[in-house]
Amino acid sequence: MRADPLAYLTTELNTLREQGLYRSLRVLDSRQQATSRFDGRTVVNLSSNNYLGLTTHPKLVEAAIQAIRDFGVGSGSVRTIAGTMAIHMELERRLAVFKKTEAVVVFQSGFTANAGTVSSILTKDDVVISDALNHASIIDGCRLSRAAIKVFPHKDLAAARTVLQELPASQRKLLITDGVFSMDGDLGPLPGLCDLAEEFGCIMMVDDAHASGVFGANGRGTVDHFKMHGRVDIQVGTLSKAVGALGGYVAGTRDFIEFLYHRARPFLFSTSHPPSVAATCIAALDVLEQEPDIIDRLWDNTRFFKAGLVAMGFDTGASESPITPVFAGEGSRAMKLSDRLFEEGVFAQGIAFPTVARDKARVRTIVTATHTKDELQFALDAFGKVGKELGLI
Repeated sequence: MRADPLAYLTTELNTLREQGLYRSLRVLDSRQQATSRFDGRTVVNLSSNNYLGLTTHPKLVEAAIQAIRDFGVGSGSVRTIAGTMAIHMELERRLAVFKKTEAVVVFQSGFTANAGTVSSILTKDDVVISDALNHASIIDGCRLSRAAIKVFPHKDLAAARTVLQELPASQRKLLITDGVFSMDGDLGPLPGLCDLAEEFGCIMMVDDAHASGVFGANGRGTVDHFKMHGRVDIQVGTLSKAVGALGGYVAGTRDFIEFLYHRARPFLFSTSHPPSVAATCIAALDVLEQEPDIIDRLWDNTRFFKAGLVAMGFDTGASESPITPVFAGEGSRAMKLSDRLFEEGVFAQGIAFPTVARDKARVRTIVTATHTKDELQFALDAFGKVGKELGLI
């Protein structure tokens, strides 16, 4: 019998099991909402990116159904051949108006939006100056571009300045940050970074995935939140989190977007969104503009839940957003916290190395606009019980 050439992967999996880091996928068998059924158990859901509850909003559901009736279930092609539908162009037009930019291009995911953009606009002769905690999609895009990568410590403007001072003035530079950092929930220092970009002639780029629909007027993101319009050259956002559907987008000048039409590999080689997804995203923009109170509810719930965790003595780090980490230290301890919470009726996923540093394992919680105070208090009570069991509080 032929020896299994992938047997070494079994060894790797067994090592994860021994370290207490092996995870089975939690399977959702209900709607993605504040209380959901995972693995057959009804739990308060604190692991979803569905910030505003739009995955089940009636207007979005109806828009998707109508688009299927009108256009079918798929587009049948990549955008550059036969897969650009009028509804795709309308979504991009609406997003450009929403983001207050000249143009927008939509990608199949936030990951491909980041990776496809960075790898398209840079070459091996260029350099990226990147925050140490930027998202993996940014890191992959940098690697694909073959540009030099200079990493500065998290949010350290002085260190970023030192890096920039050491680079040739003539070299093309991309300065890039997350708007909201996905693991710690803190904000990127956009005003200071924009100052540096202007001083040193950098392209300024912000990944606003976790800020889209959450920060700024009507959820326009951190560029709007910090009043940095006109100072950020490239804005990346997502349609998969607060918007409630699927995809990512890139906003900027018309020529920049036209260039991505011609060079961004995910755009060139992946089939375009089903019309139902595009219609859903347009409906979500209507909700953001017409029902701003939904964002107010998100922030009211966020403040309530954060205050409860802090009052009990949990370490929640520097979070400034609905993403609130509960630090546990070692990876196995974070996974034990997550598992015990699930047994108590709360789904809060454990996060460990390599996603975060080895000594910074945590349970990451995300509050949504559709959680009730009773659901959040139930979750807080569970955190209190399990946190005492594990010596976290």
